[in-house]
Amino acid sequence: MTTTLLRTAAELHARVRTGRRAVVMTMGALHEGHATLIRTARRIAGPDGEVVVTVFVNPLQFGAGEDLDRYPRTLDADLEVAGRAGADVVFAPAVDEVYPGGEPQVRITAGPMGERLEGASRPGHFDGMLTVVAKLLHLTRPDVALYGQKDAQQLALIRRMVRDLNFDAEIVGVSTVREEDGLALSSRNRYLSPKERRTALALSQALFAGADRHAAQEALRARAREVPATRARAEALSAIGESRAAADAHAVAKAAPGSAAAVRAAARLVLDEAARLTPPLELDYLALVDPDDFTEIGDDFTGEAVLAVAARVGATRLIDNITLTFGAAS
Repeated sequence: MTTTLLRTAAELHARVRTGRRAVVMTMGALHEGHATLIRTARRIAGPDGEVVVTVFVNPLQFGAGEDLDRYPRTLDADLEVAGRAGADVVFAPAVDEVYPGGEPQVRITAGPMGERLEGASRPGHFDGMLTVVAKLLHLTRPDVALYGQKDAQQLALIRRMVRDLNFDAEIVGVSTVREEDGLALSSRNRYLSPKERRTALALSQALFAGADRHAAQEALRARAREVPATRARAEALSAIGESRAAADAHAVAKAAPGSAAAVRAAARLVLDEAARLTPPLELDYLALVDPDDFTEIGDDFTGEAVLAVAARVGATRLIDNITLTFGAAS
């Protein structure tokens, strides 16, 4: 399909709208993860709606020593990716279109949730992110805006901002897209050498190890609830590799819904091994958090949680996460 490139908000506002407008905000260097967002936006907007993809490298999101100048600018290729995925418009404003008075003196503040994890590692990052998202929501005027789950803390903060400040837009999260080897798609993956990429696979492998441990725990608890308190119960528990728990099946059935500590430990083991590789993985954080405020959960937690990791391999910093649900219904 033909995709129109627009540079100013006035051009975008002049377009006739006949249906829902779905917006996907990006910093360019589009890949299959972005294409998945755009295709999802196309389905949501429908044949009569409009899909707008923004391409804007936001200087407010980059701290001292970060890769603003190094960040890839590939607008011609981005237009092709966006068009194939179903975008009607690529809105690629200049910096002075988004910030006409220079750096804004009034900004959105992310609050305490923006100071944790990514915010602790990158001070001011989330203030800059929320400020540009607020600006782009005003400039593009969407009915719905879509963001990737890979940036889970960003997504949570955008949802909170929209709710707290009464923005008239629906926020939709889209699942992380992974490459065949499990690495989460990112524009920064292109910076990895072959050896660095092999090390970087530890991020997703650690998350999957945590998820496997969590699944085993939940399966054990479910089996303990279902099997009568007899010898057959102990045998059933032994069959799934938990002989110690089988010795006291009643205690297992009464145990807390899940062990956050065990999930963290399983993930940490993979990351510790990767720290000894060449080149090594330099861990920034591993966290298992409540998505409402990104505080660490305890072993008595029930509900949805996010297992998140950030690390540096060589000069490239990568993040990843998965969602786990603790406490299956009894």
